[in-house]
Amino acid sequence: MSNPQRDKRQGEIQGNSGEFLMTEADFTTIARLLYEDAGIALSPSKTTLVYSRLAKRLRALGLASFKDYCEYVAGSQGASERMTMLAALTTNVTHFFRENHHFEHLKTQLLPPLLAGVKRGGKVRIWSAGCSNGHEPYSIAMTILSLMPDAADYDVKVLASDIDPNVVAFGRAGVYDAQTLEAVPAELRRRWFSPVRDAANGMSFEVSEEMREIVSFRELNLIGDWPMRGKFNAIFCRNVTIYFDQPTRERIWARFCDYLEPEGWFYMGHSERLTGPAAQQLTYAGTTAYRRGGGGAGR
Repeated sequence: MSNPQRDKRQGEIQGNSGEFLMTEADFTTIARLLYEDAGIALSPSKTTLVYSRLAKRLRALGLASFKDYCEYVAGSQGASERMTMLAALTTNVTHFFRENHHFEHLKTQLLPPLLAGVKRGGKVRIWSAGCSNGHEPYSIAMTILSLMPDAADYDVKVLASDIDPNVVAFGRAGVYDAQTLEAVPAELRRRWFSPVRDAANGMSFEVSEEMREIVSFRELNLIGDWPMRGKFNAIFCRNVTIYFDQPTRERIWARFCDYLEPEGWFYMGHSERLTGPAAQQLTYAGTTAYRRGGGGAGR
């Protein structure tokens, strides 16, 4: 004979003793929506994270259970909340010049010949895919400006894209607190940032006009359409595909290859390993740095 109380317990997430009921069905719905919207794969091991991050949203929306929340975000009125849910369930952990060896490689190997070509009428295009709060694209811009202070007067552009409109807006604003700027070398900090008074945080620092002219921020979903028509000399996509399952990340890496110049460079995160079709087009040429061409030797 069915026991209603026992059946209810079996449908609940194990260990969920919080203020909101979350069932396995609720978790499955949230995971499905996140995968459909952004290609992000949530394993059951993320149950506690999902609960803790989204419980705040239930309180803000005045909802009584995760079932109510799932019905809300799955409905026609929930499009905005689905983006908020995405932002809550992804971690924007980054800082200026993170994994600095990539910026050293950019400065010493990739940029010198490209910038020399720019002065003869050429162009430079670099893409920061999954730019978060702007630390990565501005680090790229500072690296460029350290070699060519008047780069903004030439055809030099950095595309900064992210699926989350909140971090895109943050990066576009270009204002960072003093603690955040500790990772920026003092000379670059003095040259390319200006102090501004921030009512909430006291003294903050704003990126220079030169950096603003180089870096363009756009919302872009990596599993959606890519409207760019040209190719890039380098693509940074670091610590982004860790959120995807293997088939999705391999599809994205292969698409990146199509957007690289014949001798273009691809930089990935230290915990990521290139596999799939892209490994046949990109040659391992340094610590998580790959170059298009050369027969492919992904590692």
